[in-house]
Amino acid sequence: MNKLQQVFASGKAFIPFITAGDPSLEITEQLVLQMAAAGADLIELGIPFSDPVAEGQAIQDADSRALSGGATTDKIFAMLGRIRKVCQVPIAFMTYVNPIFTYGTDGFMKNCQEVGIDAVIVPDLPFEEKDELRPFCLKYDVNLISMIAPTSNKRIRMIANEAQGFIYCVSSMGVTGVRREIGNNVEQMIKLVKEVKDIPCAVGFGISTPEQAAKMVEFSDGVIVGSAIVKIVEQYGVNCVPYVVKYVCMMKKAIK
Repeated sequence: MNKLQQVFASGKAFIPFITAGDPSLEITEQLVLQMAAAGADLIELGIPFSDPVAEGQAIQDADSRALSGGATTDKIFAMLGRIRKVCQVPIAFMTYVNPIFTYGTDGFMKNCQEVGIDAVIVPDLPFEEKDELRPFCLKYDVNLISMIAPTSNKRIRMIANEAQGFIYCVSSMGVTGVRREIGNNVEQMIKLVKEVKDIPCAVGFGISTPEQAAKMVEFSDGVIVGSAIVKIVEQYGVNCVPYVVKYVCMMKKAIK
């Protein structure tokens, strides 16, 4: 069983997202270690990018803060090297095609393997173009995570058929951000996936409260929470760690 399968093996998974380098790489390092200790099953790390098309305002702002604070892909890899000496929690990168191409796809995936990155999530890579990255992911044993959205319709079966690791189910249309209501078509999407393949499905985009999380895990294998955590980081800055930890504990408890 690989590390991604273990994420979902012992019950419902809680997957927090933070932007690497916001408010600083030192704090990001502490957040990863503390969220892992608080029960996060997989941690999603955003590589800051100047044009994050899938993100709402909260994460766009976090990206800007991280970039102006000097966060680079190389510095993020170096930070992960330190984290891996003491912590083996599964980690996925959330990034875009452009930063990977600019870095050099082969070198990027090779470094992912070296620092123990288990998966990459690339929201602006259409399923039809996955071969731009997939051969490099296979070469370095990094899972390329497929995303499905309410608009995926007929493509859901096709995407599920070729998916690796787990499937990221986008709960609602538009960009990331906290939402009051989360559409019920997620349940339908997951049903379609499971008809094709027995692969874990985690729901993201818009989940922020324990109630929403508990509702989502009734029919999914885990929840992904980004904007709500990024807002805590924004609010408390360098003092954010205990507040994020408290939130992770609360969400983890809600889905048990």
